[in-house]
Amino acid sequence: MNDQEIYQEENEISAERFELVLERIRQMKVMPDTPERFSDYFRRTAEFILLTVGVLKMQRQGLLDGRSMEECEDLNRRLYEDLMPDDGKNQTGYACSYANPDFAVSQLGEEFGGLLCFLYAECRAMIAYAFEGRVLDLTILMELFVEVYTHFCDPEGTDEREIRHIIYWHFHDYSEIIVTRSVRESIDPQLDFFTDLVLHADLNDLTYLYRYGEYISENERRTAQYLAGLPKSQIQAMADTFTEGYRIGFEVTNKDISKKKSVSIHYAAGFERVVKKVIENFARMGLSPIIFRDAVSSMSGRGHGKRGCYTTSVNRQYDFDHRNDSAYYLDKAFVERRLEVLRTAYETYKDLAAVYGGPAVQEVFGEVPFAPINKKTAAHYNEKQQKLNVYYANQSGQITSRYIKGEERSFTIIAYPVPAIEIPSRTPAQAEALCGELSAHSKDKLSRAVKKISYEEIFDETVKLNTLDYMLYRRMQQCLIDVLDKARQVHITGRNGNHTDLTVSIWQLENPQKQTAFENCVADVNIPVGEVFTSPVLKGTSGVLHVTGVYLNDLFYKELEIHFTDGMITDYTCANFEEEAENRRYIYENILMQHETLPLGEFAIGTNTTAYRMARDYQIADRLPILIAEKTGPHFAVGDTCYSHAEDTAVYNPDGKEIMPKDNELTLARKEDASKAYFNCHTDITIPYDELDKITAVLPDGSCADVIRDGRFVVPGTEELNVPLEE
Repeated sequence: MNDQEIYQEENEISAERFELVLERIRQMKVMPDTPERFSDYFRRTAEFILLTVGVLKMQRQGLLDGRSMEECEDLNRRLYEDLMPDDGKNQTGYACSYANPDFAVSQLGEEFGGLLCFLYAECRAMIAYAFEGRVLDLTILMELFVEVYTHFCDPEGTDEREIRHIIYWHFHDYSEIIVTRSVRESIDPQLDFFTDLVLHADLNDLTYLYRYGEYISENERRTAQYLAGLPKSQIQAMADTFTEGYRIGFEVTNKDISKKKSVSIHYAAGFERVVKKVIENFARMGLSPIIFRDAVSSMSGRGHGKRGCYTTSVNRQYDFDHRNDSAYYLDKAFVERRLEVLRTAYETYKDLAAVYGGPAVQEVFGEVPFAPINKKTAAHYNEKQQKLNVYYANQSGQITSRYIKGEERSFTIIAYPVPAIEIPSRTPAQAEALCGELSAHSKDKLSRAVKKISYEEIFDETVKLNTLDYMLYRRMQQCLIDVLDKARQVHITGRNGNHTDLTVSIWQLENPQKQTAFENCVADVNIPVGEVFTSPVLKGTSGVLHVTGVYLNDLFYKELEIHFTDGMITDYTCANFEEEAENRRYIYENILMQHETLPLGEFAIGTNTTAYRMARDYQIADRLPILIAEKTGPHFAVGDTCYSHAEDTAVYNPDGKEIMPKDNELTLARKEDASKAYFNCHTDITIPYDELDKITAVLPDGSCADVIRDGRFVVPGTEELNVPLEE
């Protein structure tokens, strides 16, 4: 049964409920029967809901296809104008939206402002449901909205606890529907709304972008236009790089891809020409595509990074403001209920889970770095909820791993820029100021700083980056590994304002002729080429990791500093906010992922100096995704190792040596108590070459061998890695 058959059955069941609740909302739009200070909120939210109902009617009548570009853009604007950042001159868009917790609290009061702000943000999921024809999902949210509204109409007044009670039981009662559908969407290729759009839309007519029901910006339009102008051979080559990386991922880890029948494809709207070829390539491997929508509900992780099919965020501050919205209903009973439903869902679809091969992920990058405002009016988890989030992540990870076995699946990931990365032309005075800051006064660099750097130019350079000669890198990286394998520790120090001083303990090999401590990572699952990495021994791994500025998971960190003792985080800070408590909370929520501490799960040396050079030439270092940024210097991942849930699978380097340190002292507990072994997070933090002083291998006899000195590779056989750094 495909998605349309499922929705048709659900729609028939919910038709009467839908009409009843719709009539109530129509009445509400005309004259809300609430105290005056709440009437504007309910009227405006009712208008928004009726707008989505209008979209549903168009979907049912087949009118979403065949619209003019003007019609598409007008509807897209009306659906998303409430979230648009204001222009700095007039209070418009998000500045005066009930989706903005600051505005909602200012208008509705502290008692109800946050709750009603959350409710409106949840109602915005109706856009997606309308475009997909999901009447039941629309009905459920409309009923929640009307139930809350009814309590505000009580002449004796409204009790905040009653509203929280309504919201809590809504998510508790409907968790079975929401979680079950989420599981199925992630592993069932028959749910084909997105696949059908990619394969059958007229990609020459850019109105197809507006069929997603997502916010469509210049990024999506220009990307689609640019790809439309590329030769078919280049589109095919991009798809081949992607899918071949996925296939090789199975090959190098000795996993049997023939046992798999499906692959989930994650991509940004605008890349449909490439994705269409990707689907065809996977079909030749016997794999059917799974494509699902980026999260639209707090229960499915809205605001916690892009996945599935996604578009540029209409407003990243909105995403940040609502990232913790589940705080309004999260408690122990809810978590246990959700875990119960998750187990049942995976058991129901265990056959689909068994043949799921893993994700093929295409990321995008290029937007201006985002430094969020940490609003007190936004939802925040209390201490108990933070612990529950950690508990849920651990337990749900274990459940998922029982049905989608880590030792049997693989993945691949690649990234391309979006038009927002384009660098405008500068005046000579602006260029001189920029070059002065970079200590780059040469005429060549000055001329580059003056001229406009187009999106298309950066895109083409990224394509080249993604197809570098991996055999050349494999040989040079092996030279590094030959030195690092002899070390008992590696000492890393910074320069140019970076005060990193960190010692990492290395796994000691019993048989160096057949074993290695570092993986020689070339362009397979992790594109582009360029790193060697290991799982550190925690004992003896101590010191300070510092970076002057870094962009992690769409958030910017200024002067990020993390302290380690025996491999575990003991302290941390940054300089994003004036108050130290806010800095610590920012790191705790977004890097530690609400754990009291995390281990150093990975130490790596990025070798892609070509990527580093591209970033510096185009002044886009702060816009690179971690996928590329991690290749532009040594990086350190806090959280799980790279071999999480697959530690017992033998992995070999191209030279035939087995990679030994797949475990650390914590993951060894996985067979007795997996809750103590895994943290279900992994965040890479990179030190760029220009902030790197030395990387030194400390040998068992106490002697030292530099791998990098003064930011340059010094191991014989790696000289070519320095060429992009010197040019």
